Amino acid sequence: MANKIQLTYLVADGLFLLMGVFILAFSVIVNNIKDEIPSNGRQAARNLLYQGFPLTAGIVNAVLIFATFAVTLPGLATSSRKWIKLASYMSVVCLVFSMVLGLFLWVQTLKLREDFAPLFSAQSNEVKSLMQVEFNCCGYFNSSSPAFVTDATCTSKAAAAVMRGCATPISGFANVFLDNIFTALFGAVGFDVVFLMATACLLKDRKERERFQHIDEKNGFGGF
Repeated sequence: MANKIQLTYLVADGLFLLMGVFILAFSVIVNNIKDEIPSNGRQAARNLLYQGFPLTAGIVNAVLIFATFAVTLPGLATSSRKWIKLASYMSVVCLVFSMVLGLFLWVQTLKLREDFAPLFSAQSNEVKSLMQVEFNCCGYFNSSSPAFVTDATCTSKAAAAVMRGCATPISGFANVFLDNIFTALFGAVGFDVVFLMATACLLKDRKERERFQHIDEKNGFGGF
């Protein structure tokens, strides 16, 4: 029967696997929808943000997590510490990988207002109009930079001139959106830390059991 330490490790191992499933599912889903034709301004802004996400790196990270989980299986099936140690080294790589992805998205929030400008300018008038109507703005920095698109919100030059540019509302929306994503990634790093702590406890427990087993064998009592 598995002891409490091994059961704790099993739970941590399962959470670690779920983390990989989440990262893979998110990366694949976003990769499939990022080029969709938007139906509203928020979707248009979100898709433009998605196009800058390191989705391939996310998929690679998920594959590493699955490989690490696979390495834990022979370690759980036997009393060997070799596989558990290998899994711990691999999980450190996964932890660093996830943290780098989270930091990458966090850095994007620091310069989002300026970096989003060329993305906005490159869009068709239809997409620009969706964002103008959604965020109640005209142009990006202002109505003339870049020039606004005539629509229900920006009906004329005079009307557009008194409207705010889209930079502030779009960057506000994008910052909140990105905050949620990189916070989730840092949460995934937390699962990785829990897995590492559970691994350390299991390795220590197995080392102690091996030591007592050697003592018993030396005293002629056999293994337990």
